[in-house]
Amino acid sequence: MEKKTSVPVTTITRDVYKLSVPIGNVYETTMIIAKRANQIAAETKQELNRKLEEFSTYSDNLEETFENREQIEISRYYERQPKPTLIAIQELIDKKIYFRKIEERPEEKNA
Repeated sequence: MEKKTSVPVTTITRDVYKLSVPIGNVYETTMIIAKRANQIAAETKQELNRKLEEFSTYSDNLEETFENREQIEISRYYERQPKPTLIAIQELIDKKIYFRKIEERPEEKNA
């Protein structure tokens, strides 16, 4: 279950202008990080749901909810993981994010 990562768990102040140098635009850099963070969050959520599905019981009574130590440990593991935005920023710094710019066509510029 452990994934080795060099991403810090706490927030670090970053110079956005330095991050945006390879891309050339602060706003595009922010959007790339945001989109990648959303992808990471979705992947993590799917992974967590798959693991917690094993423990789900299909009962109509809320009082029959049982505490399961393994389930609690899995939840705590994911709570301790770095936030998706921090992972996305580190991937950008490590040049692990693939992105492409969609250029406008000449006829779109005149419209």
